[in-house]
Amino acid sequence: MALSSAAPRRGWRSAATWLGAAIVGVAAFCAVFAPLLVPHDPFAQDLGKRLLVPFWMEGSDPQHLLGTDQLGRDYLSRLIWGCRISMLIGVTVSIVSGLIGITLGVLGGFLGGRVDDAVLFAITTRLSLPVVLVALAVVGLLGSSMTLLLLTLGLLLWDRFAVVARSTTLQVRNLDYVAAAWCAGCSRFRILTREVLPNIASHLVVVATLEIALAILLEATLSFLGLGVPPPLPSWGLMIAEAKDYMFFSPWVIMIPGVALFVLVLGINLLGDGLRDQFGARSDP
Repeated sequence: MALSSAAPRRGWRSAATWLGAAIVGVAAFCAVFAPLLVPHDPFAQDLGKRLLVPFWMEGSDPQHLLGTDQLGRDYLSRLIWGCRISMLIGVTVSIVSGLIGITLGVLGGFLGGRVDDAVLFAITTRLSLPVVLVALAVVGLLGSSMTLLLLTLGLLLWDRFAVVARSTTLQVRNLDYVAAAWCAGCSRFRILTREVLPNIASHLVVVATLEIALAILLEATLSFLGLGVPPPLPSWGLMIAEAKDYMFFSPWVIMIPGVALFVLVLGINLLGDGLRDQFGARSDP
């Protein structure tokens, strides 16, 4: 019997959940098929076509629907490629942090005693570290690269996974089906992988959606400060940083990636809220 077996399926009845799923689905589609969707090379420069306006403004070029940036690069192509980078960072960081946090949380909650004390100490230590400042220091000292950024964020964002995994494991470790597995002579590893993890997975999925959104925002913050994804990769944060000098004369160059970032994070959070209602709600009396 799973923890959420009594939960009424309210999550997918919400229009907000479907809206979030649609936004995330479109973003995932763009991320996977970005090389096929981009109308132009996102790295190709043409100074003769710099700062062309998007299609809703007078004087636009039909070959560049969202215009071009200060170096004449097609903005729609860079926006799609930036979605690919944002989704890659969000999903990869969530996987890395999830592996660390879930392992620590499940072991601490299931084994208890000194192991649990060590896990709680690790969580407390991690919570005392300011994520943005540590990430800035690491990237500033070692240089900006995609691999370093992924590892840094993955090693800094595991605490929420650990807290949720530990608390849910504490709830299920004394339930009847776990006791039955002990009586049947199952090993600890089998109980953890066959009984505990499947019954806390729904809660961890919700945490994963929140971590993806947080990782995307942190990457955009670091890229805006010049310590994130190295140019010329079209990160949305880097696009905003490059456009800040032109925001008063060509405001759309900073509005387009800003709105895209807002919509993607909003969609992920809406989907996460829906999954929380789907998996975590309790039946009404």
